[in-house]
This record gives sequence, structure tokens and C-alpha cells, in this order.
Amino acid sequence: MFLLSYHLDPAHLVVELGEVVDLDNEAAIEREIVRLLPCCGPGAIIVDVQTSLLTPLALGVLLRVRSQAAERGISLAVVAGYDKASETLSAAGLHRVLRVAATLPGAELRSRGCRPEPEASRDAGPGGRRSVPSASPRPRGPYADTSRPRIPGKR
Repeated sequence: MFLLSYHLDPAHLVVELGEVVDLDNEAAIEREIVRLLPCCGPGAIIVDVQTSLLTPLALGVLLRVRSQAAERGISLAVVAGYDKASETLSAAGLHRVLRVAATLPGAELRSRGCRPEPEASRDAGPGGRRSVPSASPRPRGPYADTSRPRIPGKR
């Protein structure tokens, strides 16, 4: 098994997880990511999940890799660009543990211990993959102004 990996900068190694983790490839994926850990040095590793389906086996792999990285003093962050992947991590309660971000720059910040991205930057683009943050963080529409009381039948 060979996972695509590249250095984002001298302190961050990105590993792309482009396939669904199942019983056939779980051990190979974990071995490959762990094999890449020593080359990161004292920095961070970012796992870019490029599939919308995160199985329980994938969550287990991410948690085990995180603990092995922590033992070596390496920070781990996860990019969950698809809504379904982000929802799975959220439902499992792993957003803080795995330092989940919607984008690669967000994961870079999370790996340094910065706060998560604001909700406005988590808008989904075509195909469910997250896109560039929207320009207007304020809600729009007839009921966007929630500071004024609403009277039924009147506008």
C-alpha cells in the first residue's frame, strides 16, 4: 500500500487518505502512516481524508496513529472536507481529539493548537467538498434579523 504524501512546509507532512478503510487495507494504511511519522521531525502530520465515507475502522486507524504520533512528540490534525466525513467525526466526538478542520490551511492552524475555523468557512461546495469561506458571515433572508421580535401576520 502506498499513500500519497508531501511536505506542506518543513514542519507539516500531509498524507492523503483517498480510499475507504476496510478490513482488507486497514493494517496496511496504518503501517504506511506510522512509517511516515519519523520523517516529520518535531512538527506535525496532517491526514487529508479525501473520501466521504469514514468507517469505524478508519476512526480506529486515526486514533491509533494519533497516539503513536503523540508518543513521538508529533502533532496530528485531520482534514475532513466532505460533510459526511465531518459529520461522522462529530458524531463520534472526535473533532477536538483529532483536531479536525475543513480545509488544509485550517488543519495547519489546528496542528499548532489554534482554534477551529468559524462556521462561515465550513460551507460546502459542489460535491460536498468544502470550499473557500463565504464573504458574508451574516445570515440572509426574511428572518435573518433575530434581534427584533416577530409579530405573526405583519412584516
